[in-house]
Amino acid sequence: MAEYTAEYVTKINQEKVDSVDYVKSRFADSPDLVFTDYRGLTVGQITDLRGRLREKGADYRVMKNKRVRIALQQLELPDASEYLVGPTAVAISRTESGPVVKELIALGKDMPLALKGAIIDGRIFTAAQVAEFSKLPTRDELLSKLMGTMKAPVQNLAIVLNAVPQKLVRTLAAVAEQKQAG
Repeated sequence: MAEYTAEYVTKINQEKVDSVDYVKSRFADSPDLVFTDYRGLTVGQITDLRGRLREKGADYRVMKNKRVRIALQQLELPDASEYLVGPTAVAISRTESGPVVKELIALGKDMPLALKGAIIDGRIFTAAQVAEFSKLPTRDELLSKLMGTMKAPVQNLAIVLNAVPQKLVRTLAAVAEQKQAG
């Protein structure tokens, strides 16, 4: 059995502390985390997945379960221990999580990617709840619907207000034509 020096053990422990600090820094910048099982994915598929998630404003990292658990605890985020079993990769959303979750669901249809669960806005969600969440409209979609709803009455009012002068102009033009003809 190998003998470990105190210096070696201290170095290893410091690397673990630094690793947890790195995970904490990644999680602190993001309100939303999606836990996945990446077993069966090839390196090329993971690279493709990372690129597609980056376009949606997220990072995708393979992380050690214990370090993720410690980081979540230190950041006072919900306990996600039930999802931190086996190989785990975390999609860390820097912006809105809706498009990220939708992309993961879509990619899961083409690749052996399984959702485990998520922490979204400080609440824990199961894989089934995350799948349901992916069916909701994104923030941008909701805002555009809201703007369309708010714009419609004003637009209709403008049409009605413009219709009165247009009708008057058409009536006056018809009267002028009659006088010229008659």
